[in-house]
Amino acid sequence: MQRLQLAPNYEISRVIHGGWQLASGHCTARSEDPIADLVAFADAGITTFDCADIYTGVEELIGHFRMRYRDLRGEQALARIKIHTKFVPPSDILPGITKSYVERVINQSLRRLKQERLDLLQFHWWDYREPRWLDAALWLDELRRTGKIDKIGGTNFDTRHMLEIANAGVPLTSMQVQYSLLDRRPAQRMAAAAVEYGIPLLCYGTVAGGFLGDRWFGAPEPTEQLANRSLVKYKRIINAVGGWDLFQALLTVLRQIADRHGTDIATVASAVMLERPGVAAVIIGARDRSHVASNVAISGLALTAEDVDSITGVLAEATELDGDVYALERDDQNGNRTRKSGFTSIKAGIRM
Repeated sequence: MQRLQLAPNYEISRVIHGGWQLASGHCTARSEDPIADLVAFADAGITTFDCADIYTGVEELIGHFRMRYRDLRGEQALARIKIHTKFVPPSDILPGITKSYVERVINQSLRRLKQERLDLLQFHWWDYREPRWLDAALWLDELRRTGKIDKIGGTNFDTRHMLEIANAGVPLTSMQVQYSLLDRRPAQRMAAAAVEYGIPLLCYGTVAGGFLGDRWFGAPEPTEQLANRSLVKYKRIINAVGGWDLFQALLTVLRQIADRHGTDIATVASAVMLERPGVAAVIIGARDRSHVASNVAISGLALTAEDVDSITGVLAEATELDGDVYALERDDQNGNRTRKSGFTSIKAGIRM
């Protein structure tokens, strides 16, 4: 497992275990022993874990995992574990959000995770029309200075607002964004700005909810209702960037690359993103330890120039999604119909 210094004295694994799929109400087939699963990922070198205050039950689960891991492997091993959580105030809180509210939620995350200081707190804001987003970022920075937060990052901010936070003096350690071979919006503006400002990107959605996988290679376009919200969202992205035929052409190229390297489509799709400018790590959701080996393989896959050229060639025919990072999702969440891209309704699939 490749490791990376995300910031001075702050090291992460380049594949991050995503906790969204473990949330109560989302996970349909929860493992009998999810804590043992997390131990297996950590033992395999995936020592960084992503969660959020709004992922029901996940912060508590990871808090129990931390204690189990300390008991099993010791304090030195526990020190290598990094927990990235999120502060996601609900939409109805935004107009009247206060410093005391922010601190109360951070204290709640500390209790759930059984930590004295949050490793990386990632801030999300639903609606820029509610102007206190910068106040909230500055309040989080005050909590960093008092020792309750080690590092501050963002999630799903667009480039302009990311830079406004950074220029206000908040030391952003990272920005979590949706970024894949299908959704290339971060490459339009944010990646260059992230490199310039030293704000590495942590990417989710690299397998497009599972669409970028062998399950869909050669499969007919689905006509019935898809199994979950994530698939609904990513199917709309497929439609917007070029439709099912282009999608199958991309899968064909990825399958050829996978055959050359003795792996699978999903591993290739995620490994490609690790090579993108500004990208520090990819966040991969996994319900249980059966995914450990495939997730570890992502950071060890060395793509050739031929591999990259073949992917670039098929994507040259794709249509770029309109707008900056998360702009379409944010507009849809706030009731605004998106115009140009054909990507007109994704509210059911919003994630952060």
